[in-house]
Amino acid sequence: MTELARLPGIGRKTAQRLTFHLLQQTPERAGRLAAALLAVSERVHPCEECGNLTEAQPCDICRDPRRDGGIVCVVEEASTVAVLDHATDFRGRFHVLGGHLSPLDGIGPESLRVEPLLRRVREGGVREVILATNPSMEGEATAAYVQQLLAGLGARVTRLARGLPMGGDLEYVDGVTLAHALVARQEVS
Repeated sequence: MTELARLPGIGRKTAQRLTFHLLQQTPERAGRLAAALLAVSERVHPCEECGNLTEAQPCDICRDPRRDGGIVCVVEEASTVAVLDHATDFRGRFHVLGGHLSPLDGIGPESLRVEPLLRRVREGGVREVILATNPSMEGEATAAYVQQLLAGLGARVTRLARGLPMGGDLEYVDGVTLAHALVARQEVS
């Protein structure tokens, strides 16, 4: 139960429910789950080019000749690559930082994959770097840090737009999102 509770998004009660469920399974079924977990941890590794999780080197996105290598979208985690890739028609490439700056948690610049990004930009061909970090204090700090490092390297640096979600009520929107939406307001024509 302790190991399950260490998984992100799994609390003590959910870990307990999962443990009891697993204990009710046949040894063969539990063995298949254990083997699948072991196989994934042995076969899936970060792409040496972008940091996305993959079985092949480089990953499918980096190998795809239809992708525009001149546009690189920087994200915190590999899970965001899948979300952006499936939910949008983005045809550039990605770069996974492997987290965000969080001094209170002991995560400094040396913990992130920033140097490989700078190397990609310095080697040429990257026209634009899109900062797609999370809209949190840590994500904003990480984006500002990366933006400073990219200054003067010749690539345009942009940030994902922020604003109000469709169908949402203003009374439920957090203050940071509301402040950004107010500052970035547009003229109605």
